Amino acid sequence: MYRFLLTRQWVILALLVLAMIPTMVELGFWQLHRHEHRVEQNALITRNLEADPAPVARLTSPGHTVPRSDYWRAVTATGTFDTTHEVVVRRRTSQDERIGVLVLTPLDLKGGGTVLVNRGWVPAADDQQAFPKVPAPPRGEVTVKGRLKADETTSASGIKDLQGLPDRQVMLINSAQQAHLLGRPVLGGYVELTAPEPAGGSPETIAAPDDSSIGPHMAYAVQWWLFAAGVPVGWVILVRREKRDREQAAEDAATAAQPEPATV
Repeated sequence: MYRFLLTRQWVILALLVLAMIPTMVELGFWQLHRHEHRVEQNALITRNLEADPAPVARLTSPGHTVPRSDYWRAVTATGTFDTTHEVVVRRRTSQDERIGVLVLTPLDLKGGGTVLVNRGWVPAADDQQAFPKVPAPPRGEVTVKGRLKADETTSASGIKDLQGLPDRQVMLINSAQQAHLLGRPVLGGYVELTAPEPAGGSPETIAAPDDSSIGPHMAYAVQWWLFAAGVPVGWVILVRREKRDREQAAEDAATAAQPEPATV
């Protein structure tokens, strides 16, 4: 009755079903892990943004790699901006998705040391070889507030670190690179400026990270598991339909083979 299951076509289909089920289950768990990671990251963002601001030099130092537990940590820094060594970071988007640059300005700290401050986004110059117009930061000693971020790398960001760029233009925010250019130690990581607000709204400060959205990963996980459960059900339906079709074909063939009754 089910001998057709031993045909080449049905054996291949059965093997395909057996391969699809664990693959879909694994994809579901992959999406579940992404969901858990997103929930954990949201909790970390909320916790660090709401923490009392700490002096940046307390959390990082020259050559220090900012750990994930300190990402987005609220920090303060007091010092004087060094606009002479200010650089811009190419190919970055504004909050409304316009392409421009980020303004990266060293802040020479009161008491010694230097930290990089991402002051925000400005439009790029019409000529990509030219340095764009950048509003000046506050003069003299200033206390800034911001979010501590880790150094950018190509492996982590996917941004290629191009060589031969115009003077004072870079692709990555990286304290080791800037320390080399400055010729003095720079604290690891950088500060994403949140206060004081720039005059006239430029540079455009970076929006706070989203700590509320959990994304669609849990829904995707459930979908993959439903697919995994549906595959064997679909296979059984196909088998039963094939069996019914074959039986019907056999009955039709038997009926056609019967001799017609003789007429008198």
